[in-house]
Amino acid sequence: MKIIFLDPPAHPFLRDALEADGHLVDDHSSCARARVLSILPEYDGIVVRSRLNIDRALLDAAGPRLKFVARWGVGTDHIDLDYARERGVTVFNSPEGSKHTVAEHTVGMLLMLLNHLGRADRQVRAGQWVRRGNTGTELQYLTVGLIGYGNMGQMTARRLSGFGCRVITHDKYRSDYGDDYATQVSLEELQAKADVVSLHIFLEGNHNYVDRDWIERFAKPIYLINTARGQVVRTADLVEAMESGRILGAALDVNEYEEQSFVKLDPDQLPEPYQYLRRSDRTVLTPHIAGWSFEAEEGHARTLYQKITRAFA
Repeated sequence: MKIIFLDPPAHPFLRDALEADGHLVDDHSSCARARVLSILPEYDGIVVRSRLNIDRALLDAAGPRLKFVARWGVGTDHIDLDYARERGVTVFNSPEGSKHTVAEHTVGMLLMLLNHLGRADRQVRAGQWVRRGNTGTELQYLTVGLIGYGNMGQMTARRLSGFGCRVITHDKYRSDYGDDYATQVSLEELQAKADVVSLHIFLEGNHNYVDRDWIERFAKPIYLINTARGQVVRTADLVEAMESGRILGAALDVNEYEEQSFVKLDPDQLPEPYQYLRRSDRTVLTPHIAGWSFEAEEGHARTLYQKITRAFA
């Protein structure tokens, strides 16, 4: 097959392995969209991260030769999945590649919230020695609710099992998914029992999933963690809940103001809800890196290689 890379490969394995199998691989990761559209009819497969929308126009430009789109990473909200399916184009992604690092990042952010590690670090650097004001909360006494129980949710539950906390999960897209690490519950039960909520869902069908009404249905104030997609959470409603005490703290690796490629953010130009998050000492903010590790980049490459070769051997 002839395969085009539309984003720079983060690890050489995928290209090397495809070429070793006799496929022709071209890197057009610096090409503008117009140029990409003009050359796509030459290709059987596309490997993409998030630089370009794989929309109806691009799929039409590719023509009948296109067999697959391989998304290096997890989210497919920039790919027109319905139209790809209609055109007979297979879409792969590689959540298996980063499931471990996302789980570790999630637990790390939770521990930072519960033990005020970010605030305490900043205070000590500023010459302040605050002990009583940074008293922590032990995870073992809490109930953690996972929204979504796919690759990321399952690996997070396994990490949490060592802390002795109770883990419950709700996944509206699955059935019979409880296991030794998390108990399957309804959303209503999760909202009645959770002290901590961690989001592990796709953006498709879940825009503003966390809003005022959703938050107000919780029986107790909660800590919220989002390592999924920023637009799953309505920031204005999150801030309102933090101000009222409904949310005790938030750890956000993603936010709703990110551009599609996730490569930059100008925080000074963002609206007041985001400025509140920046000022608050009850937030932990990271730059969409929960899925980034040296191991994960190779994991994505190997996962996509396996999926492509199994489908088109």
